[in-house]
Amino acid sequence: MSGLAGAANIPELRKRVMFTLFMLFVYRMGVQIPTPGINGGALQEFFAANASTLFGMFNMFSGGALENFSIFALGIMPYISASIIIQLLTVVIPQLEALSKEGEAGRRKITQYTRYGTVALSLIQGFFIASGLEGMHSPSGSPIVLEAGLQFKLMTVLTLTSGTAFIMWLGEQMTERGIGNGISLIIFAGIVARMPNAIGQTIEMVKTGALPVIFVPVMLAAMIAIVGFIIFAETAQRKIPIQYAKRVVGNRVYGGQASHLPLKINVSGVIPPIFASSIMMFPATIGSFIQIEWVQRVSAALSPGTVYYYILYTGMIVFFCFFYTAVTFKPDDVAENLKKNGGFIPGIRPGKRTAEFIDKVLTRLTVVGAIYLSVICVMPTILISKFNVPFYFGGTALLIVVGVAIDTIGQIESHMVMRNYDGFMKAGRIRGRR
Repeated sequence: MSGLAGAANIPELRKRVMFTLFMLFVYRMGVQIPTPGINGGALQEFFAANASTLFGMFNMFSGGALENFSIFALGIMPYISASIIIQLLTVVIPQLEALSKEGEAGRRKITQYTRYGTVALSLIQGFFIASGLEGMHSPSGSPIVLEAGLQFKLMTVLTLTSGTAFIMWLGEQMTERGIGNGISLIIFAGIVARMPNAIGQTIEMVKTGALPVIFVPVMLAAMIAIVGFIIFAETAQRKIPIQYAKRVVGNRVYGGQASHLPLKINVSGVIPPIFASSIMMFPATIGSFIQIEWVQRVSAALSPGTVYYYILYTGMIVFFCFFYTAVTFKPDDVAENLKKNGGFIPGIRPGKRTAEFIDKVLTRLTVVGAIYLSVICVMPTILISKFNVPFYFGGTALLIVVGVAIDTIGQIESHMVMRNYDGFMKAGRIRGRR
């Protein structure tokens, strides 16, 4: 038995999938609950006029929550920013590095620090957003805030911080009790939920002449090509051959078989673009709400469509590719485990030489992966800025949707294979999951 029918017949997997879908449903319901004190009509006008700016990208990652200014308006980005900060501090602070090596207890402590950081960043972002909204108006001149003042600021900060904390809890629950990575699935759900709206915007732009008709089939062809390229790159592997030495136990001979060590071209997955986007949005968002001349100039320079934005965005993607790969994959540990189990790479001495060889191969793969991610995320963004296409058709959005879908299907398939099911593919498991 294969496919969804096979998945539905596994009680544990069925519960996990249903739990994940229910958590996503709760999240999407929360996106529709507005924050008190906001003029919804004026806010809709404002976002309609700034759909292809930084606000449009922020709105994409929040799943439309910012456009509605709902209780989830900050989205999951404060949590991602806090995770980045904690991981960077783990490298430079010995106490945090020691915690990360203490097993489950240490990871729980680091997770607790990440939660504290998320709340702190949410308070800061919530305050600046509330202060900025008080002085903003829609294109028609209507104020976005109905009654400005201290009460509005306190209510907004408390609401947005609580909403982000709740999203963080939802993501952790999905990761632990559901299927897939909860945080990635929340971003995935937000992007997919806004796709119909993006299609409607594109059709309206074609009707009004803002988007040339000839560009639509070109855009569709480019999207299909990008999706196909992403699937190929995300499942591609570099297989390092592994040979195991023969062992004689009593009258029997064990081992001697050949295997391989699979290394993905893009080891870090969709994490670098998400991290880079989070870092780019945090200072630019705050700057957009502070009416100071030099802050406005910096904010404008870092907005999508500028040369500085592309350079900084690409640099961050490359940095997080290497950083996340270094954090998650340890060549020394892999080489040590191979040595303990009698495994070796043909032509490479076990131990230090093996670790150096794996690190060399991994570095080259990371360079290729960083170039691939940069091209996928930056090139469509340039087209978006030139033709005012919604962000939902950009490379970053497509990369997240396809990458998270592949990862989630792979996890579902792993559960099925453990129980002798064939998975979703008739010919066997998907490439990259063997």
